[in-house]
Amino acid sequence: MANRLAQETSPYLLQHAHNPVDWFPWGQEAFSKARLEDKPIFLSVGYATCHWCHVMERESFEDPEVAALINQNFVPIKVDREELPDVDQLYMAALQAMTGSGGWPMSMFLTPELKPFFGGTYFPPQDRHGMPSFRKVLSGVRQAWQNRRGEVIESALGLTGHLSKVFQSTSAPVLEGVHERSLEACSRAFDPHYGGFSGAPKFPQSPSLLYLLSHAWLGNERAWEMLDLTLRRMAEGGIYDQVGGGFHRYAVDGIWRVPHFEKMLYDNAQLARVYAGAHRLSGEPLFRRVATETLDYLLSEMSGARGEFFSAQDADSEGVEGKYYVWTQGEVKEFLGPDAQAAIKLFGVSEAGNWEGVNVLESRYPEAALQEGMGLSSGEFADWRNKVREKLYQARKKRIPPPTDDKVLADWNGLALRAFAEVGRLLGEERYLWAARRNAEFVSGHMFHQGLLRHTWRAGKLRSEAYLSDQANYGLGLLELFQATGEARWLTLAQNLAEGIIANFQDPAGGFFDSLEPGLPVRPKDSYDGPYPSGNAATAELLFRLSALMNQAEWRELVVRTVDTFSQVLSRSPLALPALLQAHLVGTMGTELALPAPSELPAAVNRYFLPLTTLITGPKDSLPLLQGREAGAAYLCQHGSCRLPATSLEALKRELRATYPGARLE
Repeated sequence: MANRLAQETSPYLLQHAHNPVDWFPWGQEAFSKARLEDKPIFLSVGYATCHWCHVMERESFEDPEVAALINQNFVPIKVDREELPDVDQLYMAALQAMTGSGGWPMSMFLTPELKPFFGGTYFPPQDRHGMPSFRKVLSGVRQAWQNRRGEVIESALGLTGHLSKVFQSTSAPVLEGVHERSLEACSRAFDPHYGGFSGAPKFPQSPSLLYLLSHAWLGNERAWEMLDLTLRRMAEGGIYDQVGGGFHRYAVDGIWRVPHFEKMLYDNAQLARVYAGAHRLSGEPLFRRVATETLDYLLSEMSGARGEFFSAQDADSEGVEGKYYVWTQGEVKEFLGPDAQAAIKLFGVSEAGNWEGVNVLESRYPEAALQEGMGLSSGEFADWRNKVREKLYQARKKRIPPPTDDKVLADWNGLALRAFAEVGRLLGEERYLWAARRNAEFVSGHMFHQGLLRHTWRAGKLRSEAYLSDQANYGLGLLELFQATGEARWLTLAQNLAEGIIANFQDPAGGFFDSLEPGLPVRPKDSYDGPYPSGNAATAELLFRLSALMNQAEWRELVVRTVDTFSQVLSRSPLALPALLQAHLVGTMGTELALPAPSELPAAVNRYFLPLTTLITGPKDSLPLLQGREAGAAYLCQHGSCRLPATSLEALKRELRATYPGARLE
């Protein structure tokens, strides 16, 4: 028999719709029941492609005895963290304060007033490896609620007070040298052998890579060394899907070999931008190939019929993590025939395997040596590699694929929109610009409501939540689409989103709240980047760019105060805020390049990688920075002052070199 979750649209909640647990979705019905029956809330937070969420469901939530214990003593609420990121963010901060770590599934216990007092992540069905069984946890919390209520309430009040302080900031100007210190911190954390910034598990940390990319463009050789090595090692390893393209979420080891096999839209969108930008800096064909294979993967497996992009693909297939992606040596020989021996070298395949008796495909064998041994030219070798990949891809498609979480999230779609527009522009790939336009048309037509971009759409239904991250990240995507196409309607939509941010999310004390008034004990206002930019960081970059482009001085003043609001965190933990550091670069060193039409310059300039510059094309006098400009010339402007008009590419390069000495220009 189905529970209340059967009426939801989230794939994650629907996965739990037939559990014997009497789940509620997050909302007033559950809160009222908890208050009326004087029961604590058991809050379980996860997402559709979460491996350990699946494990805990099988072990505990499908167990009738465990379900009865939950139903009798708690009001159980199930939340999709991707659908309600503010709920996840607040209680994850509470969990980290209590335990020093976090993760999913997140298992929290709240008072009926939604104040947290105890929590953890995955709990096993029996005591294991120092972890108490879930039954023991439930019984202990029940007894504490019944017999030590005063202690529980005191703990909840203390933790809620701590959370209020976590999301408070003290404004002060950003200290000089913050970028130098940040790069030094990156260098200290850098793995000199395999790249990246940690041991195992190792995450791509896309905002950090994008930040390094800007410094590499500015001419910082150490930034380029760190970026170049990281991108090469990631592309060689199993974290990159050597057959189907795209990146898995992270590597469980320190050498990028064995991934946690789920694939996320946000990782692939950002990494495509990093690889395309690195290609424009270096000319390295590998980087272009990875960028295009990654976006092609999103188009083939993560996009809907109307241009929308889906959220994620699961790590599990047929209940086994990674089963869809791994190979035995016998399978490779069977499917590739005469090409098998060379492919076995290329992908590092062995009889013993490199993970649990099977092979996660890598590409660490020197391609030049393999190409020479096969007697092929570079073009012929590329064609051969593509043929091998296609054969393996078609063989893999006959397997049972992992589930796809097909909900559409506005902020993640904004990351994808920006990637398709930017990579399409930089690499001259019109098909990516076509995909970007379709996405912008879908989101603008289906996900706007009452002046705000709403967070979640699925199966024709739009939820009401709207977040800062949605407006800011999608606004940046629209701005990039305007830069790539010169079509003014996308700039108008980006401006509308910026106005919505200022009207609905601004904190008078500085910065921006992450959500509308959510009814939570504390209203989150975060600056820390996760695997993609925080809402405040994306807002800062968007408003810095738009304020210059639209001659909105008050927007610039507002966003300078926003960055200053988080200055202490920037100084204390710069590696945790790379996207805000990137926004600070745009605000302090950014430029605008005005190209009044008609002109022959935009087609060539569009291929330039200029990470701190906003391109403005359109009819003369159609925008503030095009006012009084002569068609056919290029005007490089910074902080309201423009350099001499350039009427040729060489003249424009001279102006860019004067503004950015040492930069890696075309």
